[in-house]
Amino acid sequence: MQLKKLALQHYRNYDELEFETDRLVNIIVGPNAQGKTNLLESIFVLALTKSHRTHQDKELIQWNAPQATLHAEVEKRYGTVQMDLSISPQGKKAKLNGLEQRKLSDFIGSLNVVMFAPEDLEIVKGSPGVRRRFLDMEIGQVQPSYLYELSQYNKTLVQRNNLLKQPPAGPGMSSPLLDVWNEQLVQFGIKIIKKRQSFIKKLQAWAEKIHAGITGGQEALRIEYDSSVDGSEEQDEAVLFDRFMIKLSKVKEQELRRGVTLAGPHRDDLRFYINDREVQTFGSQGQQRTTALSLKLAEIELIREEVGEYPLLLLDDVLSELDRYRQTQLIETFQSKVQTFITTTGIESIDLSRLENASVIHVRQGSLT
Repeated sequence: MQLKKLALQHYRNYDELEFETDRLVNIIVGPNAQGKTNLLESIFVLALTKSHRTHQDKELIQWNAPQATLHAEVEKRYGTVQMDLSISPQGKKAKLNGLEQRKLSDFIGSLNVVMFAPEDLEIVKGSPGVRRRFLDMEIGQVQPSYLYELSQYNKTLVQRNNLLKQPPAGPGMSSPLLDVWNEQLVQFGIKIIKKRQSFIKKLQAWAEKIHAGITGGQEALRIEYDSSVDGSEEQDEAVLFDRFMIKLSKVKEQELRRGVTLAGPHRDDLRFYINDREVQTFGSQGQQRTTALSLKLAEIELIREEVGEYPLLLLDDVLSELDRYRQTQLIETFQSKVQTFITTTGIESIDLSRLENASVIHVRQGSLT
């Protein structure tokens, strides 16, 4: 999978941009606040129809412009795909090869990317919400149906929480109404849990190998899904459905007091262990970074396994966060097989002697040379 052409109009600080490349490694150089990250973000938005930096789509549209438009030509193993995405205050419209897609989930998956940015180190040491977002983004790329289930789950969660917030004398105490929302929450929740567990199992297999390679076999990495639903590792959906319902009945009184749903995939987390010691709590900074790096490299292989070809790798000012050894591991992993876009404030931070088939693009005030 290779990005051959990218065109932007009224996107962030880009009034109009057309960029073509036939290189596997593309190094984007420039001072801060010139548009380097915006360029990488636009590729990410084309892949997932949402930004990794903001939940507000209006921030993607240039000031005073009616809409932002993004276009890409992506060469895949079965031919070239033309991708078009427009973002306006009224919403998003997506086209594949000129044909409008009825649902955004039909558009997602046409381009696969793995983004590695400094904030991704928070996957290991940050809040559970960061890790859930990591799971949601990555599973959504290879299984677009997951995004639909997640959307339905979140809508149900809002409705259920609104009911729980009502005063004790109000309809929030009405058991039949709460039962309706319970059933819908559990129905979508167990699908999310099962897909997350399947994804983590595959991610573990790749990350374990990669981490052992990076550390010379000195460290064994293990990833665990920490669910708020007792016995969530159960494979049978009917049994898992019952266990989720039992969990909700156990926390019902507490939920009514607090006005919030206390069990479900929106409360779940990931735990990382190196040699059976939890990395979040006991790992050194180097171990935390190596764990994050192993996860990202594992993602690349997992996507190839799922879709049959390598995704694009987007490295946003991340090489400066890694020491020379980890930089070398990263470069040697993607070299010659994964098209990569790297942003940096200075070319001196990259060991160019290790790069082949590379181009250097300079960015200044939203224009490229």
